[in-house]
Amino acid sequence: MGTVDFGGVEREVCLAYVPEARAGDYVIVHVGFAISVVDAAEARRTLEVLEAMGDVLEQELAGGPGAAP
Repeated sequence: MGTVDFGGVEREVCLAYVPEARAGDYVIVHVGFAISVVDAAEARRTLEVLEAMGDVLEQELAGGPGAAP
């Protein structure tokens, strides 16, 4: 087990699938399991995509551009 920082929110995750992970590494986490170690550039790209997805969802929930009728 290890602690992962998700943009300021810390959570305990299982590291069994990434035994090579070390403090300071970036990992992809799915349902409480770290499933892959990634470099800083890939981590940044992944965060950008997730943030964009969140922005789109917020617009849809607010009835903004691209919202379903």
